[in-house]
Amino acid sequence: MDPHPADTSLPGTVLNRIGRRLLFTVGVNTVVALFLALPGRDSLWVNWVYSQCIGLLIWACIDGGRFVFHPRGQLTGWRMALLVMAGVVAGYSAGCLLANALLGRPVLLGLHGLPTSTLQIMAVSLLAAGITTHVFTSREQLAMAREASEAAERQATEARLRLLESQLEPHMLFNTLANLRALIATDPPRALAMLDRLDGFLRATLQASRSGPGHHTLAAEFERLTDYLALMAVRMGPRLTHTLELPEALRDQPVPALLLQPLVENAIRHGLEPSVAGGHVTVSAREVDGALQLEVQDNGMGCASEPGEGSGFGLAQVRERLTSAHGAAAHCHWHSRPGEGTRITLRLPLSTAHATTTPSA
Repeated sequence: MDPHPADTSLPGTVLNRIGRRLLFTVGVNTVVALFLALPGRDSLWVNWVYSQCIGLLIWACIDGGRFVFHPRGQLTGWRMALLVMAGVVAGYSAGCLLANALLGRPVLLGLHGLPTSTLQIMAVSLLAAGITTHVFTSREQLAMAREASEAAERQATEARLRLLESQLEPHMLFNTLANLRALIATDPPRALAMLDRLDGFLRATLQASRSGPGHHTLAAEFERLTDYLALMAVRMGPRLTHTLELPEALRDQPVPALLLQPLVENAIRHGLEPSVAGGHVTVSAREVDGALQLEVQDNGMGCASEPGEGSGFGLAQVRERLTSAHGAAAHCHWHSRPGEGTRITLRLPLSTAHATTTPSA
């Protein structure tokens, strides 16, 4: 990854940043003009014109010079000090000439002591330029440090999500391969059908891993569930039925990859397979009170209390994926009763880029 990515700021954002700096510089120049007018040797207006011409040109020389000598304007140390001093000399000289021209005075008159002595105005200009430059560069460095910290946090979160996904994938894969091995000997046609579904599931999984956590949509997640449930249907036959409910308006909602499949696997493995009659599993997505609600429900065996970590349910991993992706804004609720089945509800922030106006259920 490029450590210094190109600036992708919109032109309006750049103009706003320049506008804020300009207003700040004008304010500092006004304070300098008030200070210079105190002795009463020139009017406030004359001092204000000199101060603005000199101060704005000094700002332009220093702020523009940073990007001339560094592509990102990140000058520090003695290089920045030299630039400030050179900018003060150049800005002061050009500012005096410009102010004299605006006030109708001899062009070179300002360099001989107007509105105050040259050394005094140079000292004040240097002080003002140093303060202004320090404020600008400090804020920029803080902003860049904050951006770098946020980027590192995003990368760490993505790495953690991929690690959790890699922990979940083998569990499902090994179970499927074991079932496939048994079917090859007893029912070759069903084994072939299962192999075709496994191929589709693995292709979808590979595509999701390449797209990244932020680009995996609910549509892609439900496509993976379709292949997975087809795999399980080959194994369980008519004992397994399912319903997938995904509104068109929510198809492009981003979600962490492999979020629902472990929950569906739990429903089949712990709720439906132990039952002689099998059962039905329903996976639904909807918008509720401005949030995305995902639900996995089965009518299987159920249980009296929520299974703990290490029980094979994978609830801890799902909750950890939600926390890594959305922090405290996401929740996972588990509800089950013996003989009545289990319902797991996930609540995630609704992406504003794909927000809908569906009424709350």
